[in-house]
Amino acid sequence: MVEPAAEVLERLLGNGIEETSARALAKLEHVLPPSLRRRVNALRDAVTAGPENTGSNVEDPAVDPELISEVAAAIRDRVELRFDYRDDVRQVEPYRLVSWQRRWYVVARDARDGSWAPYRLDWMRPRTPGGRRFAPQPLPDGDYAAFVLREVAFSGWSVHARIPVDASAEEVLARINPAVGVVEPVDDEHCVLVTGGDSVEIVAVYIGMLGLEFHVTEPPELVEQVALLGERYRRAVAGSEGNLQRLKTSNNAGVQTR
Repeated sequence: MVEPAAEVLERLLGNGIEETSARALAKLEHVLPPSLRRRVNALRDAVTAGPENTGSNVEDPAVDPELISEVAAAIRDRVELRFDYRDDVRQVEPYRLVSWQRRWYVVARDARDGSWAPYRLDWMRPRTPGGRRFAPQPLPDGDYAAFVLREVAFSGWSVHARIPVDASAEEVLARINPAVGVVEPVDDEHCVLVTGGDSVEIVAVYIGMLGLEFHVTEPPELVEQVALLGERYRRAVAGSEGNLQRLKTSNNAGVQTR
């Protein structure tokens, strides 16, 4: 008995495209009815996976597998998407689906001004009928996953922050997961980490893991969370002042003898 289309798509998409290999899809094609095979092919051809996910303390947003399938079909057929998006109405040319950070994005171009943007599928409310057919004008560098990472770092998170870091951009880039954010050079010894996350707790933990001196001045909620974490860590070692002082003295002596 062949599964309904929605159930097959839900199994394929339930945990992100990372768990759906091209080999598994190829095998599945042979047992699917033609109508569903076409939808699975559209999905396979339309999706790119971003870098490995980082953790979150916020529940993953629900995305209807049928919506993902509809967007993939629009990409395949070169048909504009019409949808409500955060109190606005959009009509755009879809080019690529990107699965990243347990989120689904469609990278699309607005034909009115030629601007590009990633749109989160869990924030979209489709309108019917869709838009017109369009002649493709792909993203200039063709790297849709990198585009999503850059744009989300600036505007796609629930919490955004610009973190001045007392280190070179090269050093910070060597320490972060590409999913964390974008690094802007200032000079040879300073840079700014443009980052964000689902909550201030996540951002506070990420920047603490840099292992570098940094500064937080905004947003106020993040300043408060970093201060709270600092106090919590200080209390955690409150009974170990003697050991910490001996360790500090030992480290200083080691530096002086080098």
